[in-house]
Amino acid sequence: MSSTASGDVFEQAGEHEQVVFANDPATGLKAIVAIHSTALGPALGGTRFYPYSSTADAVTDVLNLSRSMSYKNALAGLDLGGGKAVIIGDPARLKSEALLRAYGRFVQSLGGRYYTACDVGTYSEDMDHIARECSFVTGRTVAHGGAGDSSVLTAYGVFQGMRAAAQEVWGEPTLGGRTVGVAGVGKVGRHLVRHLVEDGATVVATDVHQPTLERVRDEFPQVRTVSSTEELVAGQLDVYAPCAMGGALSDEVVDVLSAKIVCGAANNQLAHSGIEKALEDRGILYAPDYCVNSGGVIQVADELEGFSFERAEQRATGIFDTTRAVFELARTDSVPPAIAADRLAERRMRDVGRLRGIWLG
Repeated sequence: MSSTASGDVFEQAGEHEQVVFANDPATGLKAIVAIHSTALGPALGGTRFYPYSSTADAVTDVLNLSRSMSYKNALAGLDLGGGKAVIIGDPARLKSEALLRAYGRFVQSLGGRYYTACDVGTYSEDMDHIARECSFVTGRTVAHGGAGDSSVLTAYGVFQGMRAAAQEVWGEPTLGGRTVGVAGVGKVGRHLVRHLVEDGATVVATDVHQPTLERVRDEFPQVRTVSSTEELVAGQLDVYAPCAMGGALSDEVVDVLSAKIVCGAANNQLAHSGIEKALEDRGILYAPDYCVNSGGVIQVADELEGFSFERAEQRATGIFDTTRAVFELARTDSVPPAIAADRLAERRMRDVGRLRGIWLG
């Protein structure tokens, strides 16, 4: 096992504190852990297991995701910094107990600077394997005292953010009578669909995995399904909820989108800098992704206190007020909500992080 980095990574990492490469040929483990900031506390963020086409793509993803976690944790009011990890490979083919335990030993070697959790391609059962070699694991199964599936409160938080956006646009915190398009109805999207249906919304859904789409259709017969995201965004929507992979809001999508609100669970939704301005110019209210999708990290962070679902749910309910605060600052500062969210998060990292410089002996 070894750790290494290259000069190119130093340039790309920019403001990141630490980037660690982990390699264990015997198990096939190739992992990257990126710690963006520990100003507010140890870095917390999930481990993504994904078949990246290149190491460069994996580096780009882990750096973007870890930075988002710093902002997400700060805005959620947590005393935690931002980090993320990726394991390169197809989890269906490569994942094994030995690989996960090898990965756990690497995380343990960081001495608590990084706490891991579930993400795309990893589940609570995987965290239990990692925890056999590592003390810094959240998102474990209920049987092992953990929070279990963090997608439950992620979806709940997105719904609270969507309610706040509805209040901003239509004057009422409800999606009743509105048409909401959900792209990606796997872990989080399926729970979000349930909240929307219960609130009286008309839901249109799509997913690249046909069995997942069929399961949602079986569970919620009133939901209309379409074959692609392109078809979904081109239709008549009041709200668009991207709940799959990042980069969902491209120039092409923004050009055809009829929705007045974008609010979804996907991370890093803006395909490039400037998209937030394009959304604003078209009169589309964007609820910043890391603001509204923080319910999951609130849920797993609660494990550090001894997990209580009721307490975590109460904290996730606060996403409604946080989203309202983002919209209010956006109005006050005459900036898009994405920039307002960054300012609120940076303010907390600066103001509270400064206190860590007060030596307690």
